[in-house]
Amino acid sequence: MRLLMFAVVVSLVGVSSRLQAETHRFIPERFYNTYSFAHPPALRIKPGDRVVTKTIDAAGVDWTGKSVASGPNPQTGPFYIEGAEPGDMIVVTVEKLETNRAMAYSGSLLAPYTVDPTAIAARVDRDAKRLTWTIDKARGVARLDQLDVQPGGLELPLHPMLGCIGVAPARKEAISSAAPGAFGGNMDYASMGAGVKLMLPVNEPGALLFLGDGHARQGEGEVAGTGLETSLDVELSVELVKQKAIGWPRLETETHVMVLGSARPLLQAFQHATTELQRWLMADHGLTERGAQTLMGQTAEYEIANVVDPNFTVVAKIRKALLPRR
Repeated sequence: MRLLMFAVVVSLVGVSSRLQAETHRFIPERFYNTYSFAHPPALRIKPGDRVVTKTIDAAGVDWTGKSVASGPNPQTGPFYIEGAEPGDMIVVTVEKLETNRAMAYSGSLLAPYTVDPTAIAARVDRDAKRLTWTIDKARGVARLDQLDVQPGGLELPLHPMLGCIGVAPARKEAISSAAPGAFGGNMDYASMGAGVKLMLPVNEPGALLFLGDGHARQGEGEVAGTGLETSLDVELSVELVKQKAIGWPRLETETHVMVLGSARPLLQAFQHATTELQRWLMADHGLTERGAQTLMGQTAEYEIANVVDPNFTVVAKIRKALLPRR
């Protein structure tokens, strides 16, 4: 039977980290608008530890409705992972995401990059409007009751996800929390929800893990420029894989292995994701160079995660059921 990637990760870090794992409950009071090595650790954790924390929304409003930071995308953290060094990889398991207030907001116009220029020129209603949604957690829905937007309103199921999750970038860079890159960041992938395992490169001692930009839900591509922006309760755990260098964020779900590449133009993001997926298949799934390319040619799937951030994000993925048995 083929082993899941996470099973391999756990075997590499050893049983001892799991036996000694702690749960840390962290309520953030300070937030950051850049991913950077220069921010002091908010909390130090060991591989295998679990963190229970909160994020505020993209504009800096917390779970009580109070404005506590400025945008864009103020980040909770960073969390310092003991033993993480450049050239390692961390695996972040998002165990639980829940909305923690009764309001979210969203944009209401398709972003300029998402439509033909003539469609923008033809708009009758051009004014940018922030829409307010009511979150009914008991029913598991978000509802928009602004009848001037849509008679009868709109109601959508909740699907909480993290727009931002990343580590300190390489080369001592400080990168805006509005941007995604090889370090992760503002990837705005609609499937970054509970249950995923996200693999990120370690560029700085401790990795320095940041998270934020919670959404009650979001469509693929984030084509209106926002998700349903809100604050979230977050539970996650972190494992460490020594001497496992990766080029781009990797993601594992119950059904797929995938890579998130970010760049402009969109084609370059596509290329980053495709190249890293091939490397992963060769390194961890027993495929030859030509075998990986052949398999990808007939099984690869793609999603556009975002086309509104400073860098666009493309997801390249393959179903686990189609990977060779080992």
